Amino acid sequence: MTVATRLDLPPFTRLRRLRNTPALRRMVRETQLSPADFIAPFFVTHGRGVRQPVSSMPGVFQLSVDELVREVRTLGPLGVPAVLLFGLPASKDALGSEAYARDGIVQQAVAAIKDATPETVVVTDVCLCEYTDHGHCGVIEGDRVLNDPTLDLLARMALTHVEAGADIVAPSDMMDGHVAALRVALDAAGHEQTPILGYSAKFASAFYGPFREAAESAPRFGDRRSYQMDPANGREALREVQADIDEGVDIVMVKPALSYLDVIRAVRDRFDFPIAAYNVSGEYAMVKAAAANGWLDERAVALEILTSIKRAGADLIITYHAADAARWLSA
Repeated sequence: MTVATRLDLPPFTRLRRLRNTPALRRMVRETQLSPADFIAPFFVTHGRGVRQPVSSMPGVFQLSVDELVREVRTLGPLGVPAVLLFGLPASKDALGSEAYARDGIVQQAVAAIKDATPETVVVTDVCLCEYTDHGHCGVIEGDRVLNDPTLDLLARMALTHVEAGADIVAPSDMMDGHVAALRVALDAAGHEQTPILGYSAKFASAFYGPFREAAESAPRFGDRRSYQMDPANGREALREVQADIDEGVDIVMVKPALSYLDVIRAVRDRFDFPIAAYNVSGEYAMVKAAAANGWLDERAVALEILTSIKRAGADLIITYHAADAARWLSA
C-alpha cells in the first residue's frame, strides 16, 4: 500500500503520541480506578444457609448472616474495604419496629461481620422502608409521610447499628433534618467519633426498581416523590448537600450515579468534601441484561461506567459490581 505524501500543514498538536502503547496510556491516565474506591452493598435476611437470587439483578442475592459473612470474607483479599447493609425483617409493621430492635437482622449482621473480619468497614443503611408494612421511609398519617416523628425512629435505628459495631451510618430516608437527628443522638450516647454518610442528593429515580425487589421495599401506595428529589433539579441538589454539611455529615452522596454525573461534578466543584456515588440497581441490571444478550462486553462497560463516576468527582462508589470490578482491575 502506498502511503500518501505528507501535506504541507501548519504545526499541530500530536496528542496521539501518548496513546501509542498500553504502558504510555497507563502513565498519563488521569483517573485511576481502584478496588479501594468501592463499597459493596448486600441484602441480609433471617435464617441459615439462605442464598435467594434476586431475579432482576443477576449475581445478587438475599443472604442469611452466615452466607453474608462468607461473601464479605472474599472482599478483603480483593482490596474492597467496605460493605453497605440493607435488612429484610422477619415481620413488618407500621413503625418498622425491627429497624431499631437491638436483635434486628442488620444489628446481627453487623456484629457477625465485625467478629469475622474486624478490618471490614461496615456501613449501614438507615431507613424504615424495608421494615414498614406500607413501604414508605417514615411514619405515615393517612397518605402523608410525616417528617419530624420519623427522625426519632431513625436516630434510634442508627444508635442500635453503632452499638452493634457499625463503623458508619448512612441515612437514606430523605427526611429534612435527619443528619442532625442522628448526630445529636450519637453524640449524646458517646459515639461522637462515628461518621455519617448522608444520602444527601437522592433522587426519586426509576432506576431503583430492581433494588425494591431485592429489599422488598416497594411502597404499598403512592410514591416517594414528596421526600426524594425531583430528577430535574440539579441546583436543589447543592442545597441538599449544603444542608447535610451544616447538620454535621462527614461524607455526602449522590444517588443514582450514572444519570447524575453532572450533579456529582457540581458537588465536586462546590464542596471540598468526601463524595460517594451510588451505582444503583437499575444501572447494574441494564448492563447485566445487555451482556446476557451479547449486546455489550460487561467487563469493559462496567469499568467504563465506574471510571466515569470517579472522573465526575466521586471518591467512593457503591456498586454491585464491586467484587467483579476488583478482580478485573487486578487481572
